[in-house]
Amino acid sequence: MNNLAVLIPAYNEEQTIAKVVTDVQAAIQDIDDAVVYVYDNNSSDRTVELAQAAGAVVRHEYAQGKGAVIRRMFREVDANVYIMIDADDTYPVEAIPDMYAKVVNRGVDMVVGDRLSSTYFEENKRPFHNLGNSLVRALINFLFKTDIRDILTGYRAFSFRFVKTFPVLSRGFEIETEMSIHATEKNLLVENQVISYRDRPDGSESKLNTYGDGFKVLVTVMNLYRGYHPFAFYAFFSVISLLISLVLFVWRVAIPYSQTHLVDNMPTLVVSMIFLVLAVIAFFSGSILNAIQTNDKRNFELALIDADERQKDLDHE
Repeated sequence: MNNLAVLIPAYNEEQTIAKVVTDVQAAIQDIDDAVVYVYDNNSSDRTVELAQAAGAVVRHEYAQGKGAVIRRMFREVDANVYIMIDADDTYPVEAIPDMYAKVVNRGVDMVVGDRLSSTYFEENKRPFHNLGNSLVRALINFLFKTDIRDILTGYRAFSFRFVKTFPVLSRGFEIETEMSIHATEKNLLVENQVISYRDRPDGSESKLNTYGDGFKVLVTVMNLYRGYHPFAFYAFFSVISLLISLVLFVWRVAIPYSQTHLVDNMPTLVVSMIFLVLAVIAFFSGSILNAIQTNDKRNFELALIDADERQKDLDHE
């Protein structure tokens, strides 16, 4: 079991991978038993060759997508502390010792490398990426009542128990969103660390699709909100259906009936009753799923205990 594992997912990053590996090794030279892992995701250039030449342990994930790579990394590598950093040379490796210390000395489960509070908006040349980052951050902090300042950053530190209890469900770039919300909802200790950010060097291209991946991130946020807060999610639709039912019934049925003592709009009465039934179904669906979610939280606490015990066993081996 490593003391520190630096995990670098990589896909066609031959221009920067050697520099990132070399810089990381220099940053962790004072940390005992620290290993740099590069997980290649079907690169068609010289990424693997250059990473090996720079001294990294290179492994492969053949299912395409960043989420698939992170799933493989988290399953295969055992370490007391994990640092995840992108292979595009946009993050400062000098922050690694501080992020490592927060996990070791303060028991932090996830340290978030916060680009948005420093140089991101000046360095990033893709304006819609800036807007998307700000939108996602505001939406998640509002819905989940948290204060994570950079939701989509790929620079993070993790504890052993976070890595071994995090269910990786996403396959693409929405994985960072999933991590942030998981940590918040499971009451894990999260801290922000402001880092500088520099844009990719000329010739290095981002694999992130601004619109396609941005839409996937928003869908992920809503699906996770439905999963973690089912009562609030379904109660919203219950209230909307109830209001529609009441408006239709009062406006088109009750008021005319008070004047004529006849039900003149039978189809409207039927529609209003349908919306009333939908409101009741949505309410009880949210209630049932909320009870299930509460039970899942209890089970997760037991999983944390198991992870802590496993870490102790690995340390003794």
